[in-house]
Amino acid sequence: MKLELNNLHHPEDQETDSESEMCRTIEVVAGSGGVQLSPDKQTSGADDCADDLFIPPLNFSLVDNGIFRSGFPEPANFSFLHTLGLRSIICLCPEPYPEPNTEFLKSNGIKLFQFGIEGYKEPFVNIPDDTIREALKVVLDVRNHPVLIHCKRGKHRTGCLVGCLRKLQRWCLTSVFDEYQRFAAAKARVADQRFMEMFDVSSLKHLPMTFSCSKR
Repeated sequence: MKLELNNLHHPEDQETDSESEMCRTIEVVAGSGGVQLSPDKQTSGADDCADDLFIPPLNFSLVDNGIFRSGFPEPANFSFLHTLGLRSIICLCPEPYPEPNTEFLKSNGIKLFQFGIEGYKEPFVNIPDDTIREALKVVLDVRNHPVLIHCKRGKHRTGCLVGCLRKLQRWCLTSVFDEYQRFAAAKARVADQRFMEMFDVSSLKHLPMTFSCSKR
C-alpha cells in the first residue's frame, strides 16, 4: 500500500507555491513490521501525485495505541481519517459540528463526543476541570478506540487533555510539558501548564488503562 502526502501547510501558516510542490511516498510493506519512506521527489504539479492522496489534519499525531490527536479535520482530511478505522471523535470546541464532518461521521459509523471548551487567550483562560475529567473518561474507555481528540488547532485544549492523560500514565511533569510545548510552540500558555500540574488524577486511577504507555 502506498500513502502519498503533499508537503502542505495551513494557509495561515505559509503560502503554497504550486510550482515547488513536493510529494513524499510512504510505502507500507506487508509483513515488514514498519513504514518505509522513499526519498522526496519533486513534481511538476498535483497531476503527478497519485489520486488516492491522504492528507492528515493539522498537528496530527499518535498519542498511544488507539488514540490520536489533531486540529479540526477538514474535508480534505476525510480520506486519511477513514484509514484509521475510527470509532469515535472527541471534539473540544463549543461550536456546532460542521455538516460535512457530521455526514462523514454518519457514513463511517463514528460516534461524536463534544465537550465545548471556549478557546480563550491568556490571561483570560478558563479550563473547566469537570469537562476535562469527563472527556478523559471517554478517552480511557477502550470501547471508544480508535479515537481522535481534536480542538481547533490541536494545541491548547487538546494539549491539556493529553497532558492530563499523561499524568494518569505516570509521566513526569517535565515530559508532560515538553510534549505540550512541541505542539503549542511559541503559543504555549503558562495557564495550560499550571492546569495540568494541578489536575488531580486520583479520582480516575480506578479506571482501566490497557494501552501501551500505561504498562509500567
